[in-house]
Amino acid sequence: MADLLTVRSLRHRFGTRNPTYAVDGVSFSLPQEPIIVSLVGESGSGKSTIARIVLGLLQPTEGEVLYNGRDIFSSDAAWQRKFRREVQAVFQNPYAVYNPAYKIERVFRKPIQKFGLALNRHEADDKIAASLRAVDLRPEEVLGKYPHQLSGGQRQRVMLARLHLIRPRLIIADEAVSMVDAAGRVNFLNILLDFRDRYGISTLYITHDLSTAEYLGGQIIVLYKGRIVERGDTATIMHAPLHPYARLLIDSVPVADPKKRWREALPQPNAATPKSSTRERCLFAARCPHVMDRCWLAQPELRRPAALPADSDQETACHLYEAAERSSVLDETESLFKG
Repeated sequence: MADLLTVRSLRHRFGTRNPTYAVDGVSFSLPQEPIIVSLVGESGSGKSTIARIVLGLLQPTEGEVLYNGRDIFSSDAAWQRKFRREVQAVFQNPYAVYNPAYKIERVFRKPIQKFGLALNRHEADDKIAASLRAVDLRPEEVLGKYPHQLSGGQRQRVMLARLHLIRPRLIIADEAVSMVDAAGRVNFLNILLDFRDRYGISTLYITHDLSTAEYLGGQIIVLYKGRIVERGDTATIMHAPLHPYARLLIDSVPVADPKKRWREALPQPNAATPKSSTRERCLFAARCPHVMDRCWLAQPELRRPAALPADSDQETACHLYEAAERSSVLDETESLFKG
């Protein structure tokens, strides 16, 4: 059986004369079994571009996106309709996704009509009420209001209630908790976990906040400048990252520890840094404290280092491991990171 979602050799560039690759050779998949996969990286790493492509909102320059084995950009109208129901999005800004001229009730009535989710109005009312209660909202306090009368956290929960009503197979959550408070953030994440466990709904969770990705668990994919630099089990990578950028990203997560001290800033690009053939080299070379000559000459391959156990699913794209596989690379790099 085909995977639920397959992203294969995905590239997307902006511009023609001097193109910028927002996504550069990204491949990953989500199995049929319900799972949460976090796509993490700093601003400009290509996360939101991938989200738009997976949702079918942006045509990629190269590569393909398969849903249940079918290309989402070359399927017929009937299949596209099914895809639109089964793959749903939650976007970053809870203040911009609603039409201010309509009451919240319309958010639920439209998909019921479009996808035929109820046989009559009474059944529709019951389903709407049940969906709102599932995300800790009271129907009588929400349905008759306009979007501006709700808080940011309430608006995001309304979107989750809409997903509860539609019951998709896959949710694309693009920076969905970045504009809500801490309590709203935890509530949102718990609902995603509940959707996975109770209804079998998978989530592609896109964020720059590794603490929320760690909370959700599952799998994690670390992006840097449009490329995957590391991927694997979330708990494993959060506690033992292999790629220098993944380590830097994890170290940036605030920790309430008075003994913790900030590491020294990593070296920044300078005039002596090679600038030619950027896409043919490691894109992190200019910032990496462990840069080697090979880093400027070739793009590292994403693979499992030989020193890891055979059953490990952790992969990284770093010449540091390729060059040191003749020695105890994990011990060596761990000492470098601690030094």
